[in-house]
Amino acid sequence: MEITRQLLDQVVDIAHLAGQAILEVYHDKDGFDTETKADNSPVTKADLAAHAIIDPALAALDPEVPVLSEESTIPDYEIRSTWHQYWIIDPLDGTKEFIKRNGEFTVNIALIENGVPVLGVVYVPVADIYYIGAKGLGAAKITSDAETSIKVSSLKDKATGEPLIVVASRSHGSEAVEECIDKLTKEFGKVERSSMGSSLKLCLVAEGAADIYPRLAPTSEWDTAAAQAVVEAAGGAVLDADLKILRYNAKADILNPYFYVLGDTVFNWSTVL
Repeated sequence: MEITRQLLDQVVDIAHLAGQAILEVYHDKDGFDTETKADNSPVTKADLAAHAIIDPALAALDPEVPVLSEESTIPDYEIRSTWHQYWIIDPLDGTKEFIKRNGEFTVNIALIENGVPVLGVVYVPVADIYYIGAKGLGAAKITSDAETSIKVSSLKDKATGEPLIVVASRSHGSEAVEECIDKLTKEFGKVERSSMGSSLKLCLVAEGAADIYPRLAPTSEWDTAAAQAVVEAAGGAVLDADLKILRYNAKADILNPYFYVLGDTVFNWSTVL
């Protein structure tokens, strides 16, 4: 499957349809039920409705490209290891934020090629905003008014005394993150912290609204793939705890290692992290 703007636009359309299905549940005056999956994570009918739209729509683009969804059965690694290209989706990323009704949830769709996220769409249904990115096409933010190219921030462009912006999870705080922020404070002097839910945290780095996002708690590959494609297309990087680029479908489970989302890739982060 060739990476083109036409393909990216098709994925945007699919994400939009899924987002509308999610909003129907979100705004249902009668409320919605929440169930707990085997891994103790919550799921609602909105997750399932979005999955039911995205899965067949992506398969229709090219039946030869498999689709892996948080709401589908995960094939054995013996099968997945043969995949050169595949779609990985989180139909509703940030289910906890959805349940809290704070609007900080997204639709995540990514195309993986040889372990690399080469195309990603992150849709924020409540705000009707898309973050898009693809290899060779750059990254952009689409609102109801316009499409604007985005890029990560540069630390060397910060004015003297301007704080380092750190974005952290709203639902998954940890002692390790506090220790990381202490290190950053010692290095940069002034740190400003922002909290956010779902893959929006990565998107804030992609658009230059944050400088770093340390994720020192568990995530799965479908949580990060789409936003990582956007971050990388915007000039940033997503690195594991050893500061190596985060890659996909390289092992039997689909859990990510702890990672850092970095805007400025020129700065020597290894001296701090």
